[in-house]
Amino acid sequence: MTEIKDLERSTSFAEEALRMGGKTEEEAKRTGVVDRADDQVEALFAPEYKTVNSPIHRAVWDNVTPLELFNTPKMEDSALDVPVIKNSLAFLKEHKAKGTLYDEQGKVSSAVIDDLSKAGYWGAFISKEYGGQGLNIRQFMTFLGRVALIEPMYAALASVHGCIGAVDPLNSFGSEEQKRHYLPKLASGEMLSAFALTEPGAGSDLTALKTKATLIDDHYLVNGEKLFITNALPGRTIGLVCLIENKPAVLIAELPAEENENFQIVRYGLHAVNRLYNHGLKFKDFKIPKANLLVPPVGDGLTIAYHGLNLGRLALCSASAAVMKVMLVNLMPWIHFRKTYGQTIDRRELVKRRVAQTASLIAGSEALVAWGSWLLDQGYRGELECIIAKIFGSESQKQVAIEYFMKTHGGRSFLQGHLFGDNVHEFLAPCIYEGEGEMLGMAFFKSLAKAHGVKYFEPVGKALEKHKLKKLNPFNPWHGWALRNELIPYAFWYLGKALAPADNQKVAGLSPVLQDHVDFAMAMLGEAPFELSENMVKHQLKLADRQCRIADLSQSIQDIIVILVTALWAHQGDNKVVQAAADILCQDLRRKITGEKPSDKYFRSVCQVADLIMAEGYPGMDEIDPANILYSY
Repeated sequence: MTEIKDLERSTSFAEEALRMGGKTEEEAKRTGVVDRADDQVEALFAPEYKTVNSPIHRAVWDNVTPLELFNTPKMEDSALDVPVIKNSLAFLKEHKAKGTLYDEQGKVSSAVIDDLSKAGYWGAFISKEYGGQGLNIRQFMTFLGRVALIEPMYAALASVHGCIGAVDPLNSFGSEEQKRHYLPKLASGEMLSAFALTEPGAGSDLTALKTKATLIDDHYLVNGEKLFITNALPGRTIGLVCLIENKPAVLIAELPAEENENFQIVRYGLHAVNRLYNHGLKFKDFKIPKANLLVPPVGDGLTIAYHGLNLGRLALCSASAAVMKVMLVNLMPWIHFRKTYGQTIDRRELVKRRVAQTASLIAGSEALVAWGSWLLDQGYRGELECIIAKIFGSESQKQVAIEYFMKTHGGRSFLQGHLFGDNVHEFLAPCIYEGEGEMLGMAFFKSLAKAHGVKYFEPVGKALEKHKLKKLNPFNPWHGWALRNELIPYAFWYLGKALAPADNQKVAGLSPVLQDHVDFAMAMLGEAPFELSENMVKHQLKLADRQCRIADLSQSIQDIIVILVTALWAHQGDNKVVQAAADILCQDLRRKITGEKPSDKYFRSVCQVADLIMAEGYPGMDEIDPANILYSY
């Protein structure tokens, strides 16, 4: 309780740094609100599972990489041999075969939703105590990937409902009475849910919320507007983020079955998620019972909003891996059929490289989902790990769609009825969902650097302010003397890191190829704290303005972690196709980090991996039926 009270009355490091860096009072205050919300989410976790003890944070700042926390154990097949998974997949396959996945308007079918309710689909992520199926996170995320192989929109709907809709807020922050009232209905499919956070003027800047709720007797009256809310329909149940007494809060709201003077749907054309319902919501004196307010043990509505995002980010990466696999399947018939100058293009080096690199990006995405899910199931917050999964999965899907799938199919990609032309917005939109990639990359950097900054740089910043100095000049003897008490701890840290022995851990049974990638990642992680810290020294209080530098540093760390996780995951899977694809990904990311050019040996290896995939397939490809390779034109 002492930690919680200290958080609630503290001024954040980010707020103080921005104020001392010359930012306006408003910008410093708004940034401080977000920073404190992050601290408040952190306070919900046991010390050993907080960000400072997460695998990535320890790998960067400790002298030894905790390989045991990167080596994702293999999940047994029996973990997916449960009725809810088997029955849900069977219903979806049946409807796909009959062409009834969508209704006459091209939207998700109520008949399919009802059948999935019978299978327990909507309660997969809700505990059995409240009428759900009780899947753990890794089971659920793997299950969503299987669903996305059949139809991604139904995986997306499950993610909206179970990860970022009303289910997670109630699971994590609901009172016992609230849980017993709502969770059984959400599990049965009687209620489907959404999360209403975004507003016309509030996206990544959640301090710009304007929707307000005023308590009158035993009800709140809500006034305001929400935008881009997936699964926002009359009759749905939503987690509604609004301001109560000028503080963010979350209310569970049951939308009426029909629009009225207090509740209106705002309809607009949206290219992405166009098979789901995505609408705006307008509220005018809309009543919500006082009892529907969620009260977190620390923080406010932003704490609740941030908490569920990690689950949504993992779900997005899982779906991206599946969608890329669908694109890989639909590359194969075409490259075997299409000829140029008398030869099928499956013999061309450029095409083979596209096949191999597609498989490599699938391997990386699957590795990150398995790893992140495993960590969350252990109790870790997973902020850094889930950000990487989201960014990597969405950017990989974009790359496969544009650089490999579209270019290989050529002009036919834009025909109506073609997988690319009909779904290009779906392939690109995940780069925005659950946080735009580069914005998340900066959040990743902040979370990674925060503890180091608070320990070594916050005292320097306060000393600079005390001595009325704008910036530390290390070559000025007066500066060194005035800040000696603050600089000595940093000097000892730097010397300790510099004198630490190299991290030369070996993984039992790991192939020489994958061990080489692990060695590279550990070597780069050994250098990372110096580069991060030196940039903090160089830019000091202006670092927050160096967004491009922050994004570049962040991306480099992310790529190193992907190498480490993918190499170890591929080893555990013990599949030669996956291991070969993982090797290609690790080679590509290493060159991205070092700036080296690809060798002839690399070009030969991508061709060999492509030939292996053409001969044996990538795991899961046999579950996907390719579309017709020729289209009427």
